[in-house]
Amino acid sequence: MHYFFDNCIRIITFNFYLFIYMDYFEVNFFIEPYEEYISDLLAEELGEIGFDSFVPTEVGLDAYIIETSFDELKIKNLLDNFPIEAIIDYKVTKIESKNWNEEWEKHYFEPIVIGNDCVIHSSFHKNVPKATYDIVIDPKMAFGTGHHETTSLVIGRILQMELQGKTLLDMGCGTAVLAILAAMRGAKDILAIDIDTWCTENSLENIAINKISDVKVLLGGAELLAGLHFDIILANINRNILLSDMENYAACLSSGGELYMSGFYKEDIPLIEAEANRNGLKMIDYNEKNNWVVVKTVKN
Repeated sequence: MHYFFDNCIRIITFNFYLFIYMDYFEVNFFIEPYEEYISDLLAEELGEIGFDSFVPTEVGLDAYIIETSFDELKIKNLLDNFPIEAIIDYKVTKIESKNWNEEWEKHYFEPIVIGNDCVIHSSFHKNVPKATYDIVIDPKMAFGTGHHETTSLVIGRILQMELQGKTLLDMGCGTAVLAILAAMRGAKDILAIDIDTWCTENSLENIAINKISDVKVLLGGAELLAGLHFDIILANINRNILLSDMENYAACLSSGGELYMSGFYKEDIPLIEAEANRNGLKMIDYNEKNNWVVVKTVKN
């Protein structure tokens, strides 16, 4: 993402990218038994209480939060009410100020190639593989480097779409990587929306870096969609937000328009499909990667 989950928290990209020096708390979480999906859900819930960066470990998750936002009572309440049965312990360490931008570059993702047609990389990467669509993403705190399953799943669908001349919405845009690729593939009048200021600011920067001119970025949520119309909507957010906002998406989708949703697990498909049906949307198919899915629906 974001950071895959409630309050527009999509699963957060594991990064350390800040332009200023800050004091942070590092919280090491130890999950027993360890399962990746438990770690992902923990990241989702931690994002709700102010954590902004995550690094997966072999036994759990390392999470980072600005000192001024740290509240240990919120962590204890979260773990007491965690929806999955698991033993989760944690350790808190204060990290003194450092140049987080340098740390991000040290730990930054490698260039990623999706579908042999799209390469996503940072502005400081060297020897970038050649591809039809070359996208530069400097993500800061925003979700969407392409490495997480849901982002790569949606990108894979974009590479298969007929987008020439079609209007498009990127809902929960994160870094705007989806909007940027859609623009490169011929979509027009693209709108990218996110409730996170970090995301909208970073989206504007990435759009400028890639010299894209037909993408508008707005700060907010589904309330911004009233009166708008799109041929295609991409919503890579999370199950609960999708279920809550699907009515808004359907209302602004053209007849025969396509809504692609991701940010949830395969076992969530029946809930998503049922809500889609209630809003005049027909599920066509889905793609799966490590139990994450992207679902295609079409407006009747």
